[in-house]
Amino acid sequence: MRANILKRKLNLRVKRKKRVRADVNGTAERPRVSIFKSNRYIYVQAIDDVKSTTLASANGSKLGFKASKEGAKELAKVFAQTLKDKNLDKVVFDRNGYLYHGVVAAFADGLRENGITL
Repeated sequence: MRANILKRKLNLRVKRKKRVRADVNGTAERPRVSIFKSNRYIYVQAIDDVKSTTLASANGSKLGFKASKEGAKELAKVFAQTLKDKNLDKVVFDRNGYLYHGVVAAFADGLRENGITL
């Protein structure tokens, strides 16, 4: 029973992800910021979809930030500085199929607070 529930939740996230990705594309001037969250950590990357390259990334497990609202805000601060070092101040936010609340919303708010326009 539990495996069916987990499989259904994953399928629903994949459907949301495909629906969002149909409209969200990144360029070199305005990359797509994709977030992935596990139960412990958060991972983000800025992607240029035209060239299919990763422009910047931040790994919550290497930096020691947990998958909590506070950890998301701290990771957003570090990631915003990385983006600014690469002269990127406008991005497109890809929530990667996750609902926009909790950790995902805290990360997006953290980017905005640190001068990145979503």
